[in-house]
Parts: sequence; C-alpha cells; structure tokens
Amino acid sequence: MKHFTIETDKDGIALVTFNSPDVTMNVLSAEVLAEMVSWVEQIGSDEAVKGVVITSGRDNAFCAGAELSGLGNAMADLAKLPAEERNAKLYTELFKMNAALRALETCGKPVAAAINGLALGGGLEITLACHYRIAASDNTKMKLGLPEAMVGVLPGGGGTQRLPRLIGAMNAFDLMMQGKMITADKALALGVIHETAPGAELVEKAKAWVKANPDAKQPWDQEKFKIPGGGPYHPAGAQTFMGVAPMIRKNTYGNYPAQRYIMSCVYEGLQVDIDAGLRIECRYFTKLMQRPESRNMIRSLFLSKQSLDKGGARPAGQSSGEIKNVAVIGAGFMGAGVAYVSAMAGIEVALVDVDQAAAEKGKAFAAGELGKRVSRKKMDQAKADAILARITPTTDYTVMKDADLVVEAVFENRELKAKITKMAEEQMQETAVFGSNTSTLPITGLAEASKRPENFIGIHFFSPVHKMMLVELIVGEKTSDYAISRALDFVTKIRKTPIVVSDTRGFYANRCVMRYIGQGMALLAEGVTPALIENAARMAGMPVGPLSLQDEVAIDLGYKIIKQTEADLGPDALPMGATAPILIAMIEKHDRKGRKNSKGFYNYSKDGKKRLWDKLDQFAINGVLPEDEQPTPAYIKERILYAQAIEAARCMAEGIVQDPREADVGSILGWGFAPYTGGALSYIDTIGAVDFVKRADELAATSGEAFDVPDLLREMASKGESFYGRFGKDKKAA
Repeated sequence: MKHFTIETDKDGIALVTFNSPDVTMNVLSAEVLAEMVSWVEQIGSDEAVKGVVITSGRDNAFCAGAELSGLGNAMADLAKLPAEERNAKLYTELFKMNAALRALETCGKPVAAAINGLALGGGLEITLACHYRIAASDNTKMKLGLPEAMVGVLPGGGGTQRLPRLIGAMNAFDLMMQGKMITADKALALGVIHETAPGAELVEKAKAWVKANPDAKQPWDQEKFKIPGGGPYHPAGAQTFMGVAPMIRKNTYGNYPAQRYIMSCVYEGLQVDIDAGLRIECRYFTKLMQRPESRNMIRSLFLSKQSLDKGGARPAGQSSGEIKNVAVIGAGFMGAGVAYVSAMAGIEVALVDVDQAAAEKGKAFAAGELGKRVSRKKMDQAKADAILARITPTTDYTVMKDADLVVEAVFENRELKAKITKMAEEQMQETAVFGSNTSTLPITGLAEASKRPENFIGIHFFSPVHKMMLVELIVGEKTSDYAISRALDFVTKIRKTPIVVSDTRGFYANRCVMRYIGQGMALLAEGVTPALIENAARMAGMPVGPLSLQDEVAIDLGYKIIKQTEADLGPDALPMGATAPILIAMIEKHDRKGRKNSKGFYNYSKDGKKRLWDKLDQFAINGVLPEDEQPTPAYIKERILYAQAIEAARCMAEGIVQDPREADVGSILGWGFAPYTGGALSYIDTIGAVDFVKRADELAATSGEAFDVPDLLREMASKGESFYGRFGKDKKAA
C-alpha cells in the first residue's frame, strides 16, 4: 500500500501507520479510502491478528480530514447525471468510509488509536471508530475536532452518530455546530478520548490496552447502552433538542443548511441503532453536497483560500523567496499590528516612528497581545519573550538598510506618505520593496514620490491586523511582477490570505463595502427604521449591520476619505446618495465619530453594551415610514447583497480583480460578505446571470444607480455564462 503500512508484532498486534508520501499532512483522498477499506478487510479476516493500533507516521498530523478538492471534482462529474442516478452514486461513494469504519469497530478485535498529531474531520472520525483513544500530551499543535460545518458540510464518517453517543448531544452540538477544535486535555475532560501520554509512549500504551482488552466493544454495541444526557425522547435529552433548534436559527438565520442537517442527523440518529444512524447521516450528507451553499463554501473557504494562502496569485515566471527582515514605519494601531504579526511569523522587525516613546508604545501592543496568550496558556513565557525580542523600536531610518521589505503605515495623508517614502528609499537596498498600507489612496499616485516605482506596491491590511485574515496587494501602473512576488512572500509568511488587485480609489474591498454601508445610509434616508436595517442585514448573512460597521471603521475616517476625495477630484466627484451628507453631518454637527469616541450611529456604554442613537430619524428625508409601510426584511436583504455583488462584478469588468477566486475570498474575508453564498461572484453565479440582471434592473428602476449592472454582466446574461465558467482557473470545478 502507498499510504499505510502494517506491522504485526509477536503478540499479534497490528500497528497500522498512516503516512502518505509527498504531502505535508495526511488527508483522506479517494485513494486513501480505498486502501483503508482494503486493510480493514485484511485485518478482520486474519486470525493471526489479535488487535490493532492505528497511528500516524507524521508528527504534525494524525489526519487533517478529507481532501475536499477530490470531492469537488467528483461532484462536478456527478452533476452531469440525472438526479436519481446522481443521488444513488453519491450516496454509494460517501457511504464507503462509514462502511469501512463500521467494519473496523465490529471486527471482533480490540482497536486503539494512538493520536500523535492533529486529528480533524475524517481524521477524528477514524479514531472515534476505535475502541480506545490516547492522544499526545506534549504536542502543542494537537487539536481535535469536527470542523466540517465551517466549510458548509457535515461530518460524514459517522461523526454525527458516534460523538453524541460518547459525550451526549449537547456537548457534541457545541463542537460540531461551531466547528470547534479542542486540545487533548479538553477532549479528555469531555470524554472524546480516554487518555493522554507523551508522544513517545503512545504506541506502547495503546498496545498494552489492546492486550488487556481482547473483548473490547464500542459503548453503543453493548447491551443496556444509554445515551449520555439522554436521547430525544428522554426528559433531559428533550431539553437539549428543544433548545438547539432556536439556537441554530439565532446563529445562522437559516442560511447555513449544514447546521440544520447536523441537528437532524443527531435527532433522528439517536432514535435508532448505530447502523441505521449511519445511513441517516449519509443521506443528509448526500443531500447537503448538492446544495449550492455547500459547493460554494467548499470552493471559496477551502479550495480557493488554500490556493491563495500558498501564493496562488504569484505572477508567472516569479519564484517564491524568503522575507527575513521588515521595517514598519508608523507605530500606531495599524503599524503595531503589522509588527506584531511579523514577529509572530519569525521575522525581525524594526518599528520606526517619529519619537522613541511612540515606537516603544507600538512594541507595547505586541507585549500586551503576547501576555494574553501566555495567560491563556497558549504560549509559554520564553517563547513570548523571544517573539517580542524580534521587534526593535527606533527613530533611526538607517535600520532599513537590512530590510527586505518596508511597510509604511502612517496616516492617510498624501504629503506625509510622500515624505516617508523618500526618507525610506534613501536607506533601502536596491532589492527591497516598499509597501504602502493605505485603504483608499491610489497607489500610482503615491508611487510618484518614489524613485523606484517598480518596487512600490500597496499593502492594504484590514483592522485589526492581528485578527483580520485578508491583505490586498495593490498594483500601481509601474509595479513590477517582482514586487508583487515579494509582497506575496511576506503576506503568506505572516499567515494572511493575499489577493492581488489593480489600482483604483478604494481598491476592491473598500469599493464594495462602501456599497454595503451606502445601502444602509440610503435605507435610513428613505425612512426605514434603523433596527430593521441592522437586523435584516444580519439576516442576510452579514456579520454586523451597515450602521454598526460604519461605527467600527470610524465615521471620522469616512469623513476624511470624503474630504480627501473632494480635494483630489473636486466636489462633483463625490458619489451621489445619502452617505456623504450623513457622515458629514455626524462629524461637523454632532461630533459622532463611532465606537472610538463612544458616539456614532450607536451609543456605547462603559459596560460594553450599545444602543442605536435615538436621533437617527433626522436623516429620513421625508420622515420615518409608518410601520405598515416599512419594507420587508427579504427586500432589504436583497438590496444589501445585490449592491455589493454588482460592485464586485464591476471590479471584474474594470480589471480591478481578474480572478473570481480572489473576488470571492476577498469578499468574505475582507468585509464579511455572507459566507454561505461562497462570496459576491458566487452569489451571482448561483442565482444565474439572467435572473440576477433582471432583478437588478428592477431594483435600479426604484432604488438608484447602485443597481446598474456593468456591461460585462449583461453580456454574460445574454450568453448564459457564469463568472467561474468564463474566468475560472479550473473550468471543471466551475
């Protein structure tokens, strides 16, 4: 076998080692599954084998789960078949793993799992089919979990049946619904595993257990088995199921079918025996895999993101390199965040500011974040000290002589940025790249201050840097492929997801997010109640409402952007609509800057609670609409999503973004576009260009230019095209 080795010792205990070649982590591919079916049958029929221990040949991961790329390709092939035939074939393929694992746990021989590394998804499900589980206590990267719901699917290898039978439905729901990944200690406390031990002792301890328990059976295969906490019809268990349905509705607004199907798998499966439960799970898995939400989430949140995380946007002809030293100019909140994530990634950082106190304050931010990690036992003090030592606060620009990359993170002021650029380039080596962290100012204009515009690029971090995963790399007119490649080296090293976009005011993410905020302002001006606007936006799948988002990004920042745009291009360049007048009034008349001064569209109290400002009705041009004339949440949801998606399509039409993968991943990670859709362009593709354009035209007739579709989209509708079909890198996966 290619992926597994089997060694049987003198006691008849077979050690099965999972060790796939040419990959960094073991994953469950079709080839791996076929081999697993084979060795399970072999072990079950071999009388010389008295017991089994399953482990991994990799220290970093026992098994990281299913290879979703193969599943995606299989789904593309099956989609060509008639529905009934497709369902049958898909069910048969998906049930193979369940059949193999069920055969393993009922082979009549004791089976133990020596979990020496990460065990997620299908990896954990393999161990759940073992009679005993022991995990490494000294592997700091050890995580156990069933995170499938986070990419739109459900645990399809028996996880929805075995886990609640082990730890009870309530605890199982807590792990599966939110895709939580837990430590070995937490897993032990919950009862997911039986024991922990140093990694070097795992196999021997597992073998000792196997020898001592020749008649081992799973709990659910024993007489008088009772579900921990009770099943659906048990008085205590019923309370769990009465609570989980409204909890799912509250958390997902019905947008994520995976969570609903997980609930159904558990509810129905716990009323029957394990074999029937496994069939129930597979039926829901089959149904779920044909939902557009699942297909889109797998593509964007797993396949596309994984590719981009590895530098998938690198220009042809450019090879990856190493970023070892970075200089960050500006030790404010953004610069301090960049310095922190860089040091965390092993990069030596010079944190430069106008005076030493400001630079030291920037380093103190990193010290505070590291202190939190130490206090939560996510890191030891020695490691935290080593990371902090990589940051050197200074006022001396000569430190840039050693920098591979310089990141400028000063205020959004063109003149200041130009001054900083010239000062830095006096010290930088010829091969170093200069990156300007700006959220709106066009890079081509900023690069005019550079004597080396080919090595000048925009690096747009989102706030807060240490939490937001997306980074936009903005290509100016003279930015070279070399500069793009070096910026990609940096962003991938600090474990962020990069997308490459062309130069324009607002770039990609901010152009689209302003359409989101703009709809919030437009609805407010039309007399829609603020609470309805905010709640409908969350029902649409957005993480926060548009008014709340404007508070978070700061109203005064929006005001400054308006003023800078007016200064650069004149008052006629300001977009039509309610946004500019409302933001100007919020600052100039009311001094409401957002969360930063506890006054914005919301009022913020010291206890962390917030309430909508009761004076927002002043922005309703013709007064607040009567209750019976307020629009439906469905209408608001549609307007909010359509406006953003149309702007994303416009960015594709203008060449700002050229790859639908980057547009979709960027929309989800950058501003939280409803993840269940798979992203802004997947949202259009799922509706279909014809129907989308038709509805957009109807909205444009009643609600303004935000719904004017670009010619590209109209052309696609006339040809029956999709974005992934027309622009996708892999037409088969479209």
